[in-house]
Amino acid sequence: MNEKTLGAIREHAKEEYPRECCGLIVVKRGRERYVRCRNLAQGTEHFVMSPEDYAAAEEFGDVVAVVHSHPDATAAPSEADMVSCEATGLPWHILSWPDNDVRSIEPTGYKAPLVGRTFAHGVLDCWSLVRDFYARELGIELPDFERRDDWWAHGENLYMEGYPKAGFVVVNQDAPEKVGDVMLMQRRAEVPNHAGVYIGNGLMLHHMHGRLSTREVYGGYWREITRCVLRHKELIG
Repeated sequence: MNEKTLGAIREHAKEEYPRECCGLIVVKRGRERYVRCRNLAQGTEHFVMSPEDYAAAEEFGDVVAVVHSHPDATAAPSEADMVSCEATGLPWHILSWPDNDVRSIEPTGYKAPLVGRTFAHGVLDCWSLVRDFYARELGIELPDFERRDDWWAHGENLYMEGYPKAGFVVVNQDAPEKVGDVMLMQRRAEVPNHAGVYIGNGLMLHHMHGRLSTREVYGGYWREITRCVLRHKELIG
């Protein structure tokens, strides 16, 4: 990354502060350029890069790196940064602002643990945990779905609309029986907005906002807020 590119990133971070800035480093005709992208995330905790801006950058040139800032924090990559870096297959450059420190990471095969991972909506959340459990423990690849922050508060019903597309069927209201059964729960919302996966022996694996992912006894409060239990079609029979 040349000094001109770094200067453009610093200027972007300064303008967006205290929100995270995000952008891409693009190479066209042998020249490096920083392309600003819109951060669609709510609040200041993370960034969601505009898909339209990413597509426009790809049309402009070759995308060679992802950039974002860490306002009032170190440039050390978060767990969500490492997972997202793997997903993009590109180097990531992180600028702490206003400290003005830069750190870079590259894909290394990192996978977040199923238990004890940090929460980052859309990257490391309850659906991400279900997907990772299915891929690692059951060998079943589940689709990912685009989801904005607090989608359940904006008239969306993503879990109920999405489970058939992911290959699930409803088996009962609140009694998981088979490893891999998924419980859809409705927590302080008008639609189901949380999911846990049954791992046997009365335990579920789930991930709540602001907490680490965990194994927990399924029952009591969690059973009360469960609206349906799903089973994947490949596990039926």
